[in-house]
Amino acid sequence: MHNLPFIDLAVIALYMLAMVGIGFYFSRKNKNSDQFTKASGRIPGWAIGLSIYATFLSSNTFLGVPGKAFGSNWNAFVFSISMPLAAWVASKYFVPFYRSTGEISAYTHLEKRFGPWARTYAVVCFLLTQFARMGSIFFGIALSLQALTGFSMQSIMIVMGICIIIYTVLGGMEAVIWTEVAQGIIKTLGALLILFLIVKDLPGGFSAIVDVAKADDKFSLGSLSPDFTQSTFWVVLFYGFFINLNNFGMDQNYIQRYHTAQTAKQAAKSVWLCVWMYVPASLLFFIIGTALYAFYQTQPGLIDPVKLQVAAERLGVAATSPEAQQLAATLAPADYGDKVLPFFMVNNIPTGLVGLIVSALLSAAMSTISSNMNASATVFTVDIYQKYFKPDITDKRKLYLLHVSTIVFGVIGLCTGLAMIGAKSLLDIWWELSGIFAGGMLGLFLLGLISRQTKNAAAITAVIIGIIVILWMTFSGKLNENYAFLRNPLHKNMIIVVGTLSIFLAGLLATRLLQRKQENNTAE
Repeated sequence: MHNLPFIDLAVIALYMLAMVGIGFYFSRKNKNSDQFTKASGRIPGWAIGLSIYATFLSSNTFLGVPGKAFGSNWNAFVFSISMPLAAWVASKYFVPFYRSTGEISAYTHLEKRFGPWARTYAVVCFLLTQFARMGSIFFGIALSLQALTGFSMQSIMIVMGICIIIYTVLGGMEAVIWTEVAQGIIKTLGALLILFLIVKDLPGGFSAIVDVAKADDKFSLGSLSPDFTQSTFWVVLFYGFFINLNNFGMDQNYIQRYHTAQTAKQAAKSVWLCVWMYVPASLLFFIIGTALYAFYQTQPGLIDPVKLQVAAERLGVAATSPEAQQLAATLAPADYGDKVLPFFMVNNIPTGLVGLIVSALLSAAMSTISSNMNASATVFTVDIYQKYFKPDITDKRKLYLLHVSTIVFGVIGLCTGLAMIGAKSLLDIWWELSGIFAGGMLGLFLLGLISRQTKNAAAITAVIIGIIVILWMTFSGKLNENYAFLRNPLHKNMIIVVGTLSIFLAGLLATRLLQRKQENNTAE
């Protein structure tokens, strides 16, 4: 077990206490549900932009992106390149739309367009997405802290979950936003510090990083060929555009923030502030991953303990066993990428600074999970409980339900994280799950927003077709060789693209066919 020095433990403890203290401070203001869910619309645009940026910059980015860059190349950076286009669509169309509705839930308008089923369908997709997101973030932070402390991932997740639940329940949306402002700054400074320490200890400095990366094609953004069966430039670009469009246009985490702004103009500016901060920040994490690759390529013996650890975990044997050593010799960088940054922190960061880096990692996890918990509780309370069980619920009872459901969803996210232990790539598992759950609701949202002629029957038909397509693309790969011709030939990141387009285009076609049928009946 690694034992952190007292000064590092003190820094981490002070950070955790500060976050809980913020929750207690804002708890005095949470006297009604409006304050808990949207801070009564009093948050300045710059703070909202920083909070959205902090939500994007989760531990999936802090750990998953360097791990991906270490194990492969910069192909995943194309995801960030797609953000400005999605932000333009969101600021021009989505933000004004949601501000005009005045509804705190992102899904109320779907009921007005297509009926209660549409609202419920979107809510279920959203909640499943949040469970996957919270689980992957819990998993990511536990992966890092396990390397630093030696404690089990399970115990780390449980302690983290309790702390996050406390300050989220106490502080509400205002506490979430203001802590995310601080956490966004801490994360960025922590990343810069890590990069500085890598370059400082690397023989040859920054020029060595460039030389090694060029030699092994680490700067590649992926093939430009029109091949949608591999993770090419175009596959990631399309995936990134659709998933970011879903984030800005359908994700309650972001829609809820639009309502906390004082004006629609400030809300739109917050989207752009997030983009202009996240794109260079994500580039920073790719540089960190490439720098780590160069660091261990120029000093190959230093990475052996990581290989042995991964091999031992896969085989369920001791790291000193011959079996583990034999497997470790065959592992590629992609097999242990997520574990490299925590390993570097353990062995190369000076005492005192480790506590600051861990605080940055904690902030990366806490900001996103707390936001997910608040948004999930809001959606459940407004779109499910108040809709189907207690339409005339009092505000006092509503606030109580928001508190309880925040706790419940935090626990569910924690359990999802525990179930992910042993996953190979943090970033891959999150991208796959988010693409599966988000594709359906984005297609329905675009259909309702763009095609004003589409009615309930056409929308239901489109969603059924879309669900069938998404299920086929997700699970057909498990078919045995006798049915290999039925397998999905496309890359898994295309699920959200094809799923969204299937619903949207099927809805347009069904609308046209129903209109023709109605015209024929009228003519007769």
